[in-house]
Amino acid sequence: MKAFIKEFKEFISRGNVMDMAVGVIIGGAFTAIVTSLVNDILMPVLSLVTGGLDFTSLCIVLGEGEEAATLNYGAFIAAVINFLLIAFVIFLLVKTINKFSRKKKAEESAPATTKTCPFCREEISIDATRCPHCTSELK
Repeated sequence: MKAFIKEFKEFISRGNVMDMAVGVIIGGAFTAIVTSLVNDILMPVLSLVTGGLDFTSLCIVLGEGEEAATLNYGAFIAAVINFLLIAFVIFLLVKTINKFSRKKKAEESAPATTKTCPFCREEISIDATRCPHCTSELK
């Protein structure tokens, strides 16, 4: 049992577990923002395009009277549209983040202009044929 608890402590204290926890929390907050974007901005525009159709009110009544059940297929259609819009917004955000990430990597991977002298371990110009610090000849 002690080995199990020790293994669990090692697992929970790893950096990637903490990163995942932060990601889940940020993801929850981000979900609220994206949901608001879809429900408050994109869905009203979509409603204008569809002639003011409110999908959530579409249903089939199963039975008669006040106790009749309803099959709310409109709510399902609205949920699918919300999902597709949210997925599209997240796709655009990830695409933009990846674009900036690739641009940053390209800037960071510029060709090296220095190297380390194999004799004294000082940093010297990449074109140097003799170390200015220890005067060793470089190949």
